[in-house]
Amino acid sequence: MIGSKISRRYAKALLSIGQEDGRYQEYGQNLNEFEKFCSANPEFFQILCNRLFPLENRKKILEVVLEKSSFFEVVKNFLRLLVDKNRLAAIGEINVYYTRLTDELSNIARAGVITAKPLKKEALGKLENALRNLTSQEVKMAVEVDASLIGGLVVKIGDTVLDGSVRAQLRALKESLKRGEYN
Repeated sequence: MIGSKISRRYAKALLSIGQEDGRYQEYGQNLNEFEKFCSANPEFFQILCNRLFPLENRKKILEVVLEKSSFFEVVKNFLRLLVDKNRLAAIGEINVYYTRLTDELSNIARAGVITAKPLKKEALGKLENALRNLTSQEVKMAVEVDASLIGGLVVKIGDTVLDGSVRAQLRALKESLKRGEYN
């Protein structure tokens, strides 16, 4: 695996090209599709990343897949470059950075929401509006259910965690009781 600094550099390079021709979102979709394909086909991915196989053979295997894809030529060239430079193993990390960068350009905040029980559409809509007002950005939420929260919810946006779960409240009450703070 290559370092995150290098992954970030590759993501920025592709984004720069996408900004120049106005297709950075489409390039991100292509990149995401390729990463999903690699995840769904681990043998294929391992062969492309394994230096025990000659580079020319790995390039030929990649070409077979790229010929059948509808990816933009820029993305195809980017994937070829990753194979040439033995950087394809970092496709997941590059995709994560690329998504973050495109979210920043598009003024989108990603929120991870963990709830004790599934939320109704109305409650999700209210939560999304509240987060939009809080961040002043468009919000894309990924909702997960975790019964161990007992009640309430936990929201993660970037480095910020808003923990309104009953579990957290009980933990805080327990700590205050230990310290002798009864009020």
